[in-house]
Amino acid sequence: MNLLDESRKKINEIDKEMARLFEERMKAVLGVLKYKKEHNLPVFDEKREIELIERNLSLLQDESLKEYYLIFFKGLLESSKKYQGDNYE
Repeated sequence: MNLLDESRKKINEIDKEMARLFEERMKAVLGVLKYKKEHNLPVFDEKREIELIERNLSLLQDESLKEYYLIFFKGLLESSKKYQGDNYE
């Protein structure tokens, strides 16, 4: 197996794990939504989002990836907010 094949295989394995973790995260999001609904809280909490972004960026060890992780993580937060909004009934 050459480097390209090995790298793609590794990416596929990581993508599989990321999909599993995404599903797990979104299930937890429903718990957050339930609490928000019970307490008449809005889906979007700007202060919490800023805290999440800062904390998660600090988890990266490779500083050169922060810009790209920020794009990734903001997309995740947008998905989470949309999921909450779609289920807010």
